[in-house]
Amino acid sequence: MKKQTKTEELAFEVAFARLEEIVGKLEAGDLPLDEALTLFEEGQRLAAYCGAKLDGAELRVQKLSTLGAVEPFDLGEAL
Repeated sequence: MKKQTKTEELAFEVAFARLEEIVGKLEAGDLPLDEALTLFEEGQRLAAYCGAKLDGAELRVQKLSTLGAVEPFDLGEAL
């Protein structure tokens, strides 16, 4: 039997890829109700986890920017 990996142990990229996979399966609409609900619940957990990781990364970037360690990136200058 395959060991379940806790959401908190996943790298962001792995969690996001799994979330995209779940969304694709749910959008296809051909799953039995029980399986769809199970996937939906997993998707909710992954979405919350990914959102929290992104929020944390944004806070770190903001903190570094205010310390003067990193210049804010302006997309207008890159174009």
